[in-house]
Amino acid sequence: MGILYHEIEIGSPDGTRFETLEAMVDTGASYTVVPSDVLRTLGIRAHRRMGFRLADGTRIEKDVGSAIIRVLGQQETSMVVFGEPGGPVLLGAVALETFALAVDPLGQRLISVDGLLLDSSLSSKSRIPTDPEQRSEEANRARA
Repeated sequence: MGILYHEIEIGSPDGTRFETLEAMVDTGASYTVVPSDVLRTLGIRAHRRMGFRLADGTRIEKDVGSAIIRVLGQQETSMVVFGEPGGPVLLGAVALETFALAVDPLGQRLISVDGLLLDSSLSSKSRIPTDPEQRSEEANRARA
């Protein structure tokens, strides 16, 4: 699989201004990283510092905040890491899960996926069997 890039928009806290950015989709990164100069221009403020582990094992600390993100016509709020000014933009795993998106490695694109819930949180009437035979049995029982 190659490297996947996708256009995203980062919005000001009041949602009146957006910056369009080309982001590398990084399923190995927990959070979305946006250059700090872009975030500050949009009026996004850091609300805390967090520790992060880099791929080589080095531990660093970065400022983090919340931002409005748009991807594929959807809009959500997600945590963002203040990256180096002028640095790369990464779309991380938390944002992908927030948007219910996954990487299609063959098609080299983002695709919509179902979210995952703890099985016991669902009532028996709302369960949808994944096995086709179970679906047929459920349908027959419902008709009876």
